[in-house]
Amino acid sequence: MQDDARARIQKLLVTGDNRLKQGVSPEKVRETYEQALEVAREAGLEDAIRPLVEVRLADLQRLEGESPPPGPPAA
Repeated sequence: MQDDARARIQKLLVTGDNRLKQGVSPEKVRETYEQALEVAREAGLEDAIRPLVEVRLADLQRLEGESPPPGPPAA
């Protein structure tokens, strides 16, 4: 059972990573990471998986908060 959960978690994390790289909406990416955490919680693996998900969510939040690079200074 835990092996199945681990495989599902890994697939969800990779899917979320790929979605992020492909420019899918941040909401969809976040949803995928949160699904991985939910599967981990149900399988009793939350303590091991939570740090992986938290890092990804923090990166996602940082990317969402970034503004476009500034233009050249006015002359």
